[in-house]
Amino acid sequence: MDFTLGEDRQALVDVLSRSLRERYSIARRRAAAKETPGHDRETWGQLAEIGAIGALFDEARGGFGGSPFDVVAVFETLGNALVGEPVLATLMAGSVLPTNVLEAVIAGETIPTIALYEPQSRYDWTDVQTRATTDGDGWRLNGAKAVVSFGEAADLLVVSARTEDGTFGLFVVPAKTEGVEIRGYATNDGQRAADIRLIDVAAPGDARIGGEQEAARAVALGTLAVCAESVGIMTWLKDTTLEYLRTRVQFGAPIGRNQALQHRMAEVLIEIEQSRSAVINAAAAFDGDTLARDTALAAAKYSIGTNATRVAEESIQLHGGIGMTAELELSHYAKRAIMIDHDLGDADHHLSRYIALTAAA
Repeated sequence: MDFTLGEDRQALVDVLSRSLRERYSIARRRAAAKETPGHDRETWGQLAEIGAIGALFDEARGGFGGSPFDVVAVFETLGNALVGEPVLATLMAGSVLPTNVLEAVIAGETIPTIALYEPQSRYDWTDVQTRATTDGDGWRLNGAKAVVSFGEAADLLVVSARTEDGTFGLFVVPAKTEGVEIRGYATNDGQRAADIRLIDVAAPGDARIGGEQEAARAVALGTLAVCAESVGIMTWLKDTTLEYLRTRVQFGAPIGRNQALQHRMAEVLIEIEQSRSAVINAAAAFDGDTLARDTALAAAKYSIGTNATRVAEESIQLHGGIGMTAELELSHYAKRAIMIDHDLGDADHHLSRYIALTAAA
C-alpha cells in the first residue's frame, strides 16, 4: 500500500506549509484569540486563496479535492503550524451545506459552523433537546447549543433539532437572525467557542438541509480531521524536542547523549507512528461501509487521545521547567494536543464506542 502523497496533494501541502511558515506565528494566533471573532481574517483569506478550503470539498461541490486523504493532508499541515482558524467548523458545516452556499465558503467570503452538542449531551450528538416546529411554510427553532467552535466568527449556523415527530434534522440559520444569542469565550487551547441560544428563531421551509445520516458523516469528517491535526502537532513536538536535546548542553555535553532520554524519545517516535498509522487506516476505511468507517475512526481517535497526551507531557518534561511557559511555543502546541482528546469524544468515549462497534460487526 502506497502512503505517499500524490503530486497535486504534495504541491498543496508544500505551498500551504511555506505560506504558514512565512506569514503565521503563535503571536498572531494569540492576538486573534483574545478578541472577537477569535480568528485572523487575513490568514483566513490566505487559506482560501491557497486552496486549503477548496481542497476539503470535491469538484461536484465547487472544490478540487474532498477525499479523506485530502482532509488528512490539509489538517496535518495546519496542525504542524498550530493554525487557530475555523477550518474544522467549515469542514463539518460545509459537508452538509447546499452547493450554491458552499461557493462563498470555499472563496473565504462566508464562514459556517456546526452546532450539534448541547449542555446535557456530553459527546452524544444525537441527544438533542432543541426543537423545530412548523410555522406555516417555515420553521421555528428553540433550544441551546454548547461549545460551538468559532461561533462568534460564523456567518451561518448549521443547527441540529428534532421536529414535532421526534425526527432528527439539520437546519441552516444565518447567525444574525433575530432570536439567535451568541456568547463567545476563549478556550484552553488558544481558540474560541460559543454557547448559542435559539429563541423562537424563524427559518424558511428550505432551511432543513439534512438529517441524522448527514450529521453522522459531518462528525466522522471532523473526527478524521482532528486526528490528522494531532499527528501534525505531535510531529512538531517531536522535532522541536529532538533539536532541544541536541543543542542543550549540560556538564559539557548535549543532554541528548543521555541514553535514558534517547529511550524516552524512541517511545515518543513509536507513539507518533502508531497514531499516523491509525489515521491512515481511518482515511482508507472512510468511504467504505458505515460500520467499518466508524470502527476505524474510533480506533484512531482513541490512539490519538492517549498518544498525543503522552507526547505532549514528554515534550514538556524533556524541556524542563521552560516547557511550561507561555513564552515557549511548545506549551501552546501541548495544550492543543491535549484538548484535541476532548474534541468530538475523548479516549474513554471512543474506546467504549470501538468495543460496541466491534461487537456489532
